[in-house]
Amino acid sequence: MDQVLRHGTTQRNWIGRVLRDRTVQIGIAVWIVFSAAIPFLAHGVIPFDQPWAAAASRPRARPRIFPDTSPPAKAGTGRSIRMGEIIGPALAFIFIFVAWALTRRRARVDVATRAPECAIAMWETIGLLIYGAIVLIGGEFAGRLVGTHGIGLHVAGSMEGLSDTVLPREAVAWMIYNFIFYAVLPYWFFRRRGYSNEALCLHSSNPLNDAIVIGVVLAIGLAADLPHGMIWKLTAHQLTAGALYAFILSLFGTGLPIMIFLTSILVPRYKKLTGSTAGTAVLGGFTYASLHLTEYWTRYDSFGHGALSVIFIVLFFGGPGMVKSYLTQRTGNAWVHLWGYHAIWPHVTADTPVFVQIFGIK
Repeated sequence: MDQVLRHGTTQRNWIGRVLRDRTVQIGIAVWIVFSAAIPFLAHGVIPFDQPWAAAASRPRARPRIFPDTSPPAKAGTGRSIRMGEIIGPALAFIFIFVAWALTRRRARVDVATRAPECAIAMWETIGLLIYGAIVLIGGEFAGRLVGTHGIGLHVAGSMEGLSDTVLPREAVAWMIYNFIFYAVLPYWFFRRRGYSNEALCLHSSNPLNDAIVIGVVLAIGLAADLPHGMIWKLTAHQLTAGALYAFILSLFGTGLPIMIFLTSILVPRYKKLTGSTAGTAVLGGFTYASLHLTEYWTRYDSFGHGALSVIFIVLFFGGPGMVKSYLTQRTGNAWVHLWGYHAIWPHVTADTPVFVQIFGIK
């Protein structure tokens, strides 16, 4: 009985500490305010060019929590609000709980010890965030030098479908730009500053447990995505070739860039500065979302459209950002999130049809 009472008290204390965390409180407040603002700004119609989401919101379509892969609807028709977008951040806790359960018996990893003292960590964090903002803005101009779309963290059409033409050279330029500026240069710079691969969370301290976490998290994602996946409508050749394009270009165009920029470098510094696992996860969510502010479907042609763009970016990408940050904190290994929660699912399972369309695979 005493053991049960102690366990219950410990659980309540843990929940209380999380809810008292100022960063967590800010995250919850943003979630509530953003969700409440959508009906007033959208007036029942989301004005983004997201063909798959528009198809899913047609009459008789069932609301989907995970990214939909239905055939594209006519471009520019807008769509209705999906409940999954409102509760999206809460779904992150499913993966967070699974990660906690799978790692609770392994030796504790404190990624904060891999960051420098607080003053240096603060300057490195600020510097990297400013650099990331410059790269994000620069991508809007660089992308239009080779095509008609700016370069964002995702290739045009990713997760939501294509309603116009994306040239193969645009996809290749997107991959090269993001890989160099979000992955290669930050990695080179911090290695030059003396940080080892272990300090950058690129080394596994428990390969077996890491593999289990990757396998279980990936299995959950595949189970949610594959049953209604549009990939099953592809021919065998389209599926094979398209999946290969999706894996390679997405790995270098968004997977490795996020792994280096966010989970390898920023997460340990966030943990050093906050001293909080939950606070670090929330900061990771906000950072990951901010790197998507120039997504191809966003609109900033009016205050209402701009506000909705920011809101949906935060609601859609904030949860995955928290999961990526938490996986890295629990395992001390940034590769875990890459293989379990990014490179294969969702970017191969959901984006293979997009790359089939981009490269004209018959």
